Amino acid sequence: MKFRTFLSAVAVLVLAASSAPAADKDAADTAVEAAKKYAGTTISIVWEAGLQSLDPLNYSGPQWEKLTGIKVKVVEVPTDQMFTKIMQDFKSGAGAYDALNVIPSWMPDLARAGALEPLDKYVDKFGYRDELQDIAAAYRDNQMQYDGKIYGFPDDGDVMLLYYRKDIFEDPKMKDEFKAKFGYELAPPKDWKQFDQIGQFITDKMAPKVYGAGFFRTAPYPQYMFQERFRMEGGKFFNAETMKATVNGDVGLKVFKEMLAENKFMPPGVEQWNFVDNLAAFLQGTTAMTISWPPYGRWAAGYGSGEEALKWVPKSQVAGKVGYALTPLGRPELGVGFDLSVSATSKNKEAAYLFIQWLNSKKTSLERVQLPYTLRDPFRLSHYASEKYRGLWPDAPAYLDTIKTSGEKGLLDLSLLQQDKYDEAMTKAISSLWAGEDPKAILGRMAQQFDAITEKVGIENQKAVYKVWAAKPGAYPQ
Repeated sequence: MKFRTFLSAVAVLVLAASSAPAADKDAADTAVEAAKKYAGTTISIVWEAGLQSLDPLNYSGPQWEKLTGIKVKVVEVPTDQMFTKIMQDFKSGAGAYDALNVIPSWMPDLARAGALEPLDKYVDKFGYRDELQDIAAAYRDNQMQYDGKIYGFPDDGDVMLLYYRKDIFEDPKMKDEFKAKFGYELAPPKDWKQFDQIGQFITDKMAPKVYGAGFFRTAPYPQYMFQERFRMEGGKFFNAETMKATVNGDVGLKVFKEMLAENKFMPPGVEQWNFVDNLAAFLQGTTAMTISWPPYGRWAAGYGSGEEALKWVPKSQVAGKVGYALTPLGRPELGVGFDLSVSATSKNKEAAYLFIQWLNSKKTSLERVQLPYTLRDPFRLSHYASEKYRGLWPDAPAYLDTIKTSGEKGLLDLSLLQQDKYDEAMTKAISSLWAGEDPKAILGRMAQQFDAITEKVGIENQKAVYKVWAAKPGAYPQ
């Protein structure tokens, strides 16, 4: 009896040792060891075309092949075509893609259609659940699951930040004159009224050499700014009972009028500015404030300026002069982001899963968010705290602290069935605003388009999805 008990105990210990990959290895090493049995396989992954793809093309893909013997085929797709390509591959059953980059606002559509593989069984099998807790709550709690199941790993800490010129804001003469005129200190604006006053003041004092602010205004970026401001001013996208659009009320009109009025103290032609135009203006020192995703902060500091892939980025004239802050009203839009998922039609699901676990792990992702030539932004608590990252440039600690706080307070992008159609309606409306159409008429048309999309999807179907989205902590400001 004692001998049998001893044998049982030995068996338990052997089993425990062989089935506890996370006990003595991190998630990256666990994925590598498990993936070696697929050596010689090729997996494909859909990735946003352009700079983002330099990560798997130049860094993570070759590294993964070296570690496991698995080749990675990167399928570059423009952002506005990614959703369609993924759905087409799923509906055809072709199984051309193994791993996917998925914008979180698409997750309800893709998960309900069955295009994404549920990941919970792999998470547990390969001991990844603990490391997922290191992902910042804004992304982990809002962008990872649908209907209680994990369908993607948040992999990009997209969030809007306010960048401002410290040398102008801290100039004694500017500070004194500003306080004398408005009665408060010249500092990063706490609300949009202050933003307008500061922007106009700097333009009055310094234009045309420096304007108070500049924004990217062309599609598709401004709709994220509208989403943020509309909610922070008290707006709701829909009546939750009827699912009738409510974007065309007083709040929507106020936001549209304010956005339009701000162009008057920005550089001439700002209505046509895209991401690069705005970046160039800020880096060349011709605008004193702007709002954008985190790469602006890195590039403004001159980080990565020697990289061949970043030759298109103008040389920063403001390195060491840039401060970082929350956007006015303090709840910035997260704005897009990316999840890593596995295609439900993949013929290499486990190999694809192990690749995305390795990519997303604490160890590998820390290296990836420091790649100067890609656009992946810090999204883990360990990224924000990394001494290595915090030492990359003098203001890097303030940069990371601001990203962390902004993420904690960030507002989710609207995420419904056929979300791309609602996004398109908002984008067209804002283009009409810059073109000079009446704001009230534009909003009325946008609401009609929202209602038409909702009716096509099915009011009850959409109501259920909206209810889940609206209940998330990052949906509406509490």
